[in-house]
Amino acid sequence: MAAQETAKTYLETIEIETNAPVTTSVIWLHGLGASGHDFELIVPVLDLPKDLGVRFIFPHAPKIPVTINNGLVMPAWYDILAMTLNRKVDVDQLRASAAATHDLIEREIARGVDSKNIVLAGFSQGGAVVYEAALSYGKPLAGLMILSSYFATVDSITINDANRNLPIHVFHGVYDNVVPESLAQKALKDLAELGFKPEYQSYPIDHSVSPPEVVDIANWLRRVLQS
Repeated sequence: MAAQETAKTYLETIEIETNAPVTTSVIWLHGLGASGHDFELIVPVLDLPKDLGVRFIFPHAPKIPVTINNGLVMPAWYDILAMTLNRKVDVDQLRASAAATHDLIEREIARGVDSKNIVLAGFSQGGAVVYEAALSYGKPLAGLMILSSYFATVDSITINDANRNLPIHVFHGVYDNVVPESLAQKALKDLAELGFKPEYQSYPIDHSVSPPEVVDIANWLRRVLQS
């Protein structure tokens, strides 16, 4: 008798659907020490068009020891080994989180959403993961949204041709003292050198998201999800 197939294990998530039928998806990763609840209240504020059925998926990161926090166990997409300017991170863990994000994309496709209608978004640590996840993914996506983050795997990532023309928007706070704006500027330069044409907006805020930024996020999501 054939061995029973093991059921696929996915990250735990929160899901919010704006309207039926769902034709588009946004997979949005939170930052260090947070959870999928971190951005769920932003969905109604985005005020997306009523005729746009969007499934927002907010995964929860696993709890792991984090070196820079004295080994404290907390929700994290990967370990941060040192708070150097460019960050010293556990790349294997980051890639494992990117692979788990790929699994969520594949699940959305299985549920009937075309990959070209799926956006990856991430704040801080989550942004570093979706840089890797989106740009290495083998099917074309709708867009990549980066909030207050950095491109941790720029020197080792394998860019997939399927997403060579991916729309990318980077948002960042001018007064961010957790992830300095210089890291966002470096990511923009690195992306340009890789052949991408990222958009950029900054705000007079720290490591957070502001009301004007939410308006700009909504406008960008409308554009990439309705194109």
